Formats: sequence, structure tokens, C-alpha cells
Amino acid sequence: MSREAFVEQVAIITGASSGIGRATALALAREGARVVLAARRRPALDAVAREVEAMGGQALVVPTDVTDRQQVTHLITRTLDTWGQVDILIANAGVYIRKPVRELQVEDVEKSMAVNFYGALYPVLAVLPHMLQRARGHIVLVTSMDAKKGIPPDAPYVAAKFALAGFGDVLRQELHGSGVGVTVVFPGRVDTPLIANLKVPWISAKIPPETVARAILRGIRRRQPEVIVPWQARLLIYAHTFSPRFADWAVRFFHLEGWEVAPGEGS
Repeated sequence: MSREAFVEQVAIITGASSGIGRATALALAREGARVVLAARRRPALDAVAREVEAMGGQALVVPTDVTDRQQVTHLITRTLDTWGQVDILIANAGVYIRKPVRELQVEDVEKSMAVNFYGALYPVLAVLPHMLQRARGHIVLVTSMDAKKGIPPDAPYVAAKFALAGFGDVLRQELHGSGVGVTVVFPGRVDTPLIANLKVPWISAKIPPETVARAILRGIRRRQPEVIVPWQARLLIYAHTFSPRFADWAVRFFHLEGWEVAPGEGS
């Protein structure tokens, strides 16, 4: 896919009010795409829309709670009513829930699954018939490096992100030859409000959301099945493939779970 291919494309981005979603919406708008901004907070979405419009782009704001199937259906319908097509879906909405398994309640996992898994599943299933009918489109599922190697005490988050990665793996294979591409994105630690209170070790330093956004656009252009960012995150995957026991040791040695800090103490 050439750079010009984004021009006049219609892209829905969930979780578009901040972080990776906002950065990706702005990156797509710079390439000439028309962006549909979905998240729960209307004022934050309006602010992103103003940024898009300031650069000469087009933005449609549709406040959406991705855990509500009716709201997700409305998101797709509103997009089609406005622009008549959906070329790209970026399922990015997420919530970071961490708790040691010994303290875990079923409700913690249910909340994580509602946003991190079903919050992606609903828009995928809602938009897929339209994309298949047109025999074109691209679906991006933003998961996490936690879906390659679980990091304690992130069990609720890890469970949902592993589920999303597995779903994406099957979806990509089933859609082969249909004209609809699928890319699963595995970011490491990203400097977003989601983990603003988490201090991380140097070896897994937080990367800017713009770095992930560039990787997402590159993944769409190249129709990559998976995108891992930053590149050094692959080292943990290789370690786990070679020896899960060694990878477990690396997680402990480098304190990859990080340290929770009070607001304002820095990252």
C-alpha cells in the first residue's frame, strides 16, 4: 500500500481521546485519511478533532463506550451514514488492570475482558460484513507485549490481551484472500495516561505513542501480520521461546513489572 493510499480512506479509531489512539488518528489525518474518533470522553475527542481540522483534515466525533454493543453498532452506522465506507478499523481502546492473583476477584478479570477483549471484538464483528462485501479493508488490533510474555501482577490485563492476540491470529488466517487485512500490534511500555503512575526500568523505558502510531501505519501499508514495537521487545520473546524459565528470571531480574508511584512523581 502506497502512502497515497490513505488519502480519502475512512478510519475508525477507538480509544482516540489520548495516547496511542490520539497519535494514530493524527498520523492518519496527516496522510489524508478521514478519521472517526471514538471514546467515552466527548471533550477530549473534540480536542483531538480540532487538532485534525487545524491540519486541514476531516474528523467525525462519535462518543462510544466500547463495552456497549449498541453504542458500537451506532459508531459503525454513523460512520457509514456520514462517509459511506469504512476502510480501516483500529481497535485500540484499553484499560490497564493489574492485581496479584492471590488478591484477584472475578470482577477484575471481567472488567478487563469487557474493555480489552470485547471492546475490540464488538467493532470488528460490526464492521466485518461491510468490509467483506467491499472485499477491502484493514483491521488493526492493538494488544500489548503482555500478550507475548505475561508480566506479574498484570493477570487481568494479560488474560484479555492474550485473548485478543489469539483472536487476531485466527481472524487473519480466516480472512486470507478476502481483501481484508489484519494486523496485530504488540507495543511495549508506552508513555500514555494508562500507565502514568507506573515507573519502569530503563530496559523497558516508555516509548512515545507517536512511535507506535508510525508503526501502525507502516503495518497497514505493508499488510504486516504482526507489529512489535520497540524492536528490543523482541528479545524477551526470543528468551521465552528459548526457555520460559530463563524469561521468568529476566522479568524478575530487570523488575519489568515496574513500580507504582503517586501522581506527579514521574515515570
